[in-house]
Amino acid sequence: MADPNTIAMTTDAGSNAAHYNLFLQNVGAWLMTSGLRIFLILVLTLLAVKAIQVLVDKLFNRVFKNHKHDAELRKRADTLKMITRNITIILLVTIAVMTVLSELGVKIGPILTAAGVVGIAVGFGAQTLIKDLINGFFILLGDQIRVGDVVDIAGKSGLVEGVTLRMTTLRGGDGSVHFVRNGEITVVTNKTKEWSSYVFDIGVSYRENIDEVLREIKLVGDDLQSDPVLKDDILAPVEIFGLDKFADSAVIVKGRIKTKPSRQWAVGRQFNKQLKQRFDERNIEMPFPHLTLYAGADKAGKAPALNINLTKPE
Repeated sequence: MADPNTIAMTTDAGSNAAHYNLFLQNVGAWLMTSGLRIFLILVLTLLAVKAIQVLVDKLFNRVFKNHKHDAELRKRADTLKMITRNITIILLVTIAVMTVLSELGVKIGPILTAAGVVGIAVGFGAQTLIKDLINGFFILLGDQIRVGDVVDIAGKSGLVEGVTLRMTTLRGGDGSVHFVRNGEITVVTNKTKEWSSYVFDIGVSYRENIDEVLREIKLVGDDLQSDPVLKDDILAPVEIFGLDKFADSAVIVKGRIKTKPSRQWAVGRQFNKQLKQRFDERNIEMPFPHLTLYAGADKAGKAPALNINLTKPE
């Protein structure tokens, strides 16, 4: 006669094996149906993201292919391309997530309804975010900031490396990166929109002939326009406004050089270098700060001795 315990253990083992086999069958069936569909959704989403990136690049390159040398138009194209690509990718990923949740048996309707209710509730508390998005939209619509511009915004200066509806990214001259929320931008100072200019204030001694000074400045500007490196960056001859003001130890001549966007600093540095060399050749004095020594006096009106040794330069 068989042992009842042995019979029970055999029955339990058979039942567990049956449940295990059933589980494997269910997993296999799910993998071949919903699992396969989820895998295909993820693969197609990744392919679609890559395709969108390529298509957007090709589309913008095709539209602006005749404007390769128009730096301003290229800046705007790069900015719009970045925005278009990001928005499209977000939409694709959102659709993919909703589809995967549906395949997993999650009902999408209640989620969308809850998201709408939560969105309304969050909207009342997310006024800053909404302000950023709205302000960013109008900044892009007005073509105020483009990738590659040099701007002053919200107390920060730098090269625009990225623009989204919410935030503008600047790279400072020292390499620092500034993330500025668009809602904080009330005034945009774009230093490189369409064209730039190097404005100069040149101080010369009162004893100098001002007509000679103006002539030499003009000649330096003409030399720059013939420079093989900088001639394409200068859009117009140097513009001399004239004698601007009388300072304590110098008279100030003001003017400017009109350049391509972002090239005013390179042109200005070379202009200053050549102008200093020409003034030295013509013996035109550019005043520098002077130091006055005062030995002081005591209550009796007597001043201490001030010993000064003069040496003749070799």
